[in-house]
Amino acid sequence: MARAKANRSFELGGVDVAPGTQQTIQLDVAQLYTHTPLTIPVEVLNGRLEGPVLLISAAIHGDELNGVEVVRQILSLIEPAKLKGTLVAVPVVNVFGFIQKSRYLPDRRDLNRSFPGSQKGSIAARLAHQFFSQVVTRCSHIIDLHTAAVYRTNLPQLRANLDDPESSAMAQAFGAPVVINASTRDGSLRAEAQAKGIPVLTFEGGEALRFDSGAINMAIKGCIRVMRSLGMLPSRRRSLSDTMAVARSTSWVRAEQDGIIRSQVALGSKVKKGDVLAKIAAPLGHGEFTLLAPKEGIVIGQHTLPLVNEGDALFHLAYFEQQQADEAMAQIDSLFDEDPNPGIIYDVDEPGLT
Repeated sequence: MARAKANRSFELGGVDVAPGTQQTIQLDVAQLYTHTPLTIPVEVLNGRLEGPVLLISAAIHGDELNGVEVVRQILSLIEPAKLKGTLVAVPVVNVFGFIQKSRYLPDRRDLNRSFPGSQKGSIAARLAHQFFSQVVTRCSHIIDLHTAAVYRTNLPQLRANLDDPESSAMAQAFGAPVVINASTRDGSLRAEAQAKGIPVLTFEGGEALRFDSGAINMAIKGCIRVMRSLGMLPSRRRSLSDTMAVARSTSWVRAEQDGIIRSQVALGSKVKKGDVLAKIAAPLGHGEFTLLAPKEGIVIGQHTLPLVNEGDALFHLAYFEQQQADEAMAQIDSLFDEDPNPGIIYDVDEPGLT
């Protein structure tokens, strides 16, 4: 076996991070109308030995908080002197939205539809340009952490281009209960990074402005597993599963009338065609409507607000082949078994990182 080569300094934003060291870099991205600079904090852990450059990013949408805690705990677990390659950790990409507890930027644009950005555009375009050109393009692999939007929650899941061998291998290592071979959206980080040949995993779990302990703990473990699979951390003797629970398709079931919704199924439930998903009625109880599952699937996303308008997306169902469905449900059951105290975040014990 060939010996690993010594690593080189890693340059980002005009700062050189020597091998075996860690440094926080404030990346200038824009300026507000108060002339206050807008900066993104980037933590660089540059290993002593050469290897992949992995970016773990969170809060591209400023109200998606789970990933911020994921990045914090990962940074507490890893020593740069014992790392192969480089970890670039960005807990808060959309710093303005994070401060305002908002999904968006001051121009009301979605940062994850603004990549690769522009030097001369609005704040969203400028922030996207600086982050993409100075951080994303310097990395060989990416894990991007998200939650559902406001008034929705997501079962922990991955979205990736499984036709790309590197992305598929990362997804296999991560070990999420559900994997979606998802197409990309124009302007998203995943779309633009993949166009540059960089494999990307998008993790979804939990809801906006809330910590979800199950999603956080799964994401921490998944990121560490990916780092092990890339050779950045010592491997474990436990072999990876030979299968992934890959959904063949997904769809949203929408409200067919306005009113107050009473959900009859929980996130992660397996439903059959014709099962009752929810009941919707007017505030006085008149004209109750029963919402049924259109076909057999697993609930991977759910509307959380009791008030709905006709056409609102209420339940996100993933559809599987039978064997894949069984695999998904086994992992979902395991996920909930590991999280007996909802709302409590556990420090993840990962022996062997050093």
